Amino acid sequence: MSLHLITLKNGADLDGFRRAVRWLMAEELAPQHILWSLDEAPGLFGDDDLHDAPPVTLPKSVARLIEMCVCHSDPERYALLYQLVWRVLNGERDLLEIASDPLVHRIDMMARAVRRDLHKMYAFVRFRRMRTEHLERFAAWFEPDHFILEAAAPFFIDRFRSLDWTILTPIGSMRWDRRDLTFGPPARREDAPDEDSFEEGWRGYYESVFNPARVNPTAMRAEMPKKYWRNLPETAAIPGLIQTASQRVDSMMEQEATMPSKRTPERALEAMWDQEPKTLEELNAIIAKAGPLVPGATQAVFGEGPKRAEIVFVGEQPGDQEDLQGRPFVGPAGKLLTKAMAEVGIDRSKAYLTNAVKHFKFDQRGHRRIHAKPTTGEVKHYRPWLMKELELVRPRLVVALGATALLALTGKSTPISRSRGIAQFGPYRGYITVHPSYLLRLPDEATKREAYEAFLNDLRRIHDLAEADLDTGELPLAAE
Repeated sequence: MSLHLITLKNGADLDGFRRAVRWLMAEELAPQHILWSLDEAPGLFGDDDLHDAPPVTLPKSVARLIEMCVCHSDPERYALLYQLVWRVLNGERDLLEIASDPLVHRIDMMARAVRRDLHKMYAFVRFRRMRTEHLERFAAWFEPDHFILEAAAPFFIDRFRSLDWTILTPIGSMRWDRRDLTFGPPARREDAPDEDSFEEGWRGYYESVFNPARVNPTAMRAEMPKKYWRNLPETAAIPGLIQTASQRVDSMMEQEATMPSKRTPERALEAMWDQEPKTLEELNAIIAKAGPLVPGATQAVFGEGPKRAEIVFVGEQPGDQEDLQGRPFVGPAGKLLTKAMAEVGIDRSKAYLTNAVKHFKFDQRGHRRIHAKPTTGEVKHYRPWLMKELELVRPRLVVALGATALLALTGKSTPISRSRGIAQFGPYRGYITVHPSYLLRLPDEATKREAYEAFLNDLRRIHDLAEADLDTGELPLAAE
């Protein structure tokens, strides 16, 4: 049998690949009879005419893997993906479960590389103000390793929806004008602005929060590879900060030795410990002994999950069912969270789930106990226990579910609508999203569906961020 030439776009041509797969499977053409070619402006097939073909149904895990891997820069990506499709549709439907299979291993490594590239783009794109007469516009330069512009676009639209921005890269560009997204040709570094007036303030802020006692250049280079340094305003300050770190530590220690002791509410609570807890079991025993701040709760509801979980989800407080069962996230909101986690591939049993407040606060209405929102003072009362809990679990990613969790993690009251997305909670990389109970309170089904899809998108990003950390072994910025 002669070879059939398939020509696709030299980029993330997911639509072209899908059409090709439908046609090839309809013709029952095995991978060894296909020659894949890349072109900037392809006609889809070589000498073969495109005709209608029935849809191809794949397991969701395979479809998601294809969506990720078409973004890879490997010129063999389409050939490898078609081998995967062919085998899955010809008797090996559970192929992805065989991690030792050479094809599965190679495709999985490709997907991980794309996720890492997306993670770097989310973290290291820095917009600079462009000089225009009538309109405030922003531009950024980034150098991706793979064809990730279209995959990254939803993140930047969600995060910077109110800005007019352009991201320029060597493989293409994208522009958001506050309403529409358009893609354009490749650009040069010189096309992006070098700096703006805001960057001096940003460098000053970075210098002010830099902790000289926790300097670890190796971890910093792993987190922030040199490839991205010239595009980041804060990197100009790093050499000087590292050089003077030891002197600054000595100065801080001298100052601490001469300062009078101040007992904040958190320090007063810590002073209640006869001995600082070294395990979660010891911490939970202290919480149980202390009892609820607000009377009424049946019992303390502790965190649940592996002691070294990669992801920690922090909610507000236990609800009625959580209080009765003594487990977090088992009521209606918890069931919705479990369902959403499963849809995006996050295994609840491998995550750690806890709450900012450990006891159920409620108003009694007849025979019903109605959830009552904890006050700022109540959240701060429990905060040292939450911080100690995170220290003992040592997660790579901490997820704030709702405004109360965000208050507990940052000490500040901030609307979720303004802060939703990637964050930094002290030494922990973080992500901010809504609490699942918010989805249950929405008034109509259409709004609920839209909000639930946005929540799923957040969980997908959380999944990808956690996997990117696992793949690279990267540490939080403040890790030693």
